Amino acid sequence: MKRTALTALMVFAATPALALDWGSVPGKEIVLFYPGQSSLEWVLSGEHGGAPKVKNGKACKECHLGEEKDMGATLVSGSKNEPAPIPAKPAFIPATVKVAQEGGKLLVRLDFKEGAQPDSKMDADFATKVTMMLDDGKLPEAAQAGCWGTCHEDAAKMPAGGAGERTKYLNRTRAKPGRQGAGDELVAAAELEKMQASGQVMEYWQARLKPGAAAVAAGGFIFDKRAEAKPSPVTAEATQSGDGWSVTLSRPLAASAPFKTIEVGKTYNLGFAIHAGHTARRFHYVSLEHTLVLDKGDADLVAVKK
Repeated sequence: MKRTALTALMVFAATPALALDWGSVPGKEIVLFYPGQSSLEWVLSGEHGGAPKVKNGKACKECHLGEEKDMGATLVSGSKNEPAPIPAKPAFIPATVKVAQEGGKLLVRLDFKEGAQPDSKMDADFATKVTMMLDDGKLPEAAQAGCWGTCHEDAAKMPAGGAGERTKYLNRTRAKPGRQGAGDELVAAAELEKMQASGQVMEYWQARLKPGAAAVAAGGFIFDKRAEAKPSPVTAEATQSGDGWSVTLSRPLAASAPFKTIEVGKTYNLGFAIHAGHTARRFHYVSLEHTLVLDKGDADLVAVKK
């Protein structure tokens, strides 16, 4: 083994979560697909054939689970909702997702091969980023549409984003939502404070990856904008073999607000994203919405104690 590879493995293996016996934890395959410029507003528009069903409360997964690979192939090609396709970019990434509890923490592991990714040169610092969004039932849009609850027509690099730097946001924070996005006019400050106090925020965990270096963890929230929390209780660990990654995100089940308390008896809504090939912003792969419970219950992912 080359010294550089050995050094990288030593750096990665020095982290505690890798001691968990992941082989005894059941995994679920979740396909992340390339979404192009398919915003929440587009999903709700007449251009999307399923818009009436979504407006009547149907979740994206109810119609599109199992279609992720085909949707990714259409969108990554540039034939629909993508004016700037990246040549030779893979259409989707299948990931095996495992969840567990250990030492009072929730651990989420994604194993995936990102394939032959062209270098987009958008993010010079990190080749790959792995993100999980988490809602505790306070955001109906997360239960219905996962990450799309924060993805808007006027965000940076989206159709109505122009040359701006607007990040993801929740529509409920805006005074004038519309087909082209909701702009920057917020609802009254008192209403924003009330929403935040009641936990109406989307939490995110992220691992930022560079081959040969330890994973960099980040955590934060999406409310009126995306904001990274510093310090953050989120940790990240990763190992790499060829084009394959094993990435573990974790944080304590109990955390100070606005991070959410993760507890038995509640169902959490999750969305996953992977940026690959040095991409940034919307040029990522995303999952449909999925659910999580602790210990036991009816959900896509069940985090058992180890």
